[in-house]
Amino acid sequence: MIRKTNKFVLAVCVLFASIIASASFAQTIKIGVDGPFTGGSSSMGVSMRDGVRLAAKEINAAGGVLGKKLELIERDDEAKNERGVEIAQELINKEKIVAVVGFINTGVALASHRFYQDAKIPVINNVATGTALTKGPSFPFKDAKDVFVFRTSARDEIQSPMIVNEAITVRGFKKVAILADSTNYGQLGQADLIKALAAKNITPVTTEKFNVGDTDMTAQVLKAKSAGAEAILTYAIGPELAQIANAMAKVGWKVPLIGSWTLSMANFIDSAGKNGEGAIMPQTFIQAPTNAKRKAFIEAYLKEFKPKGDRIDSPVSAAQGYDSVYLLAAAIKQANSLEGDKIRLALEDLKTPVNGVVKTYNKPFTKDDHDAITDKDPVMGIVKNGRVIAAKGQQ
Repeated sequence: MIRKTNKFVLAVCVLFASIIASASFAQTIKIGVDGPFTGGSSSMGVSMRDGVRLAAKEINAAGGVLGKKLELIERDDEAKNERGVEIAQELINKEKIVAVVGFINTGVALASHRFYQDAKIPVINNVATGTALTKGPSFPFKDAKDVFVFRTSARDEIQSPMIVNEAITVRGFKKVAILADSTNYGQLGQADLIKALAAKNITPVTTEKFNVGDTDMTAQVLKAKSAGAEAILTYAIGPELAQIANAMAKVGWKVPLIGSWTLSMANFIDSAGKNGEGAIMPQTFIQAPTNAKRKAFIEAYLKEFKPKGDRIDSPVSAAQGYDSVYLLAAAIKQANSLEGDKIRLALEDLKTPVNGVVKTYNKPFTKDDHDAITDKDPVMGIVKNGRVIAAKGQQ
């Protein structure tokens, strides 16, 4: 029995060593890129993917990392939880990725992250914002000794107080309605909104739910109107958000639409048209050349991908995707290794600041805090003439 056990342990050690060796001697560094590149969330997914592609192209042109080129292994999760799980298993077991960036939808991220965590493969979640992905009582890895999930997007716990502050403090409203979709993103965001409202002794006059794909929000809008709402707070994605704005116009009711960052999505702005004018939301990045780094990024993105009307479909997604690759590259370089544990440790203690598009990341992560975006980073954006610009008093 002892001999059999020793043989088994030896076999496991040999297998582990061979995996490490194969990663170390690989010709490229394989990075998984997971996001919805088709469907209602594709406005975010494609922009994120293109931001990732641009960063990888720049890094490779400069010589790569550790003398190796970054190789992007891209997969379309279609905003489906089960598809995200399939992709995770493929990227880990077949493609042998070193790390993964992406994730747009909170539900997909929650379903997928556990596989990367178990495999000790670092994840930089660059768009999904559900608080539970990195923090709080619902965080699935809170009891883990080491956590491999990081984030470069503004979690809902940051966004919700900003939304509430705009409605209650800045605009002085006392009666607000919440309209949120039925996904994990919508319902977790709604919970954070209710918590932020409670901190100001406000209870929403009504909370209304709808499904992804619903094309008529008249019933929900009428309930909010009859409840006396002075503003609508939202947690959903572009297509359904546009249906809210259009339903408000249909019933002849105009109140402010204030919601999460997804009100900046092109498929909200375009589908809502004039009905979406004035919608306001938190943003980590607005497509404006406010500094040299942002100017260079915008020019390079427009030249490379040639979006319609020179407007990035989802500037936030593009910028956060771009920055996530530079952060990962910095960690791999510092670790001088492709081992997941060493990359994780480097991310938790980056020695050199990374000059990103969203911000300059100076020790963005620690052992106990895997969120790079703080409550000081986002600003409020507003839809004007088919684009998102900085709201008054914001930069």
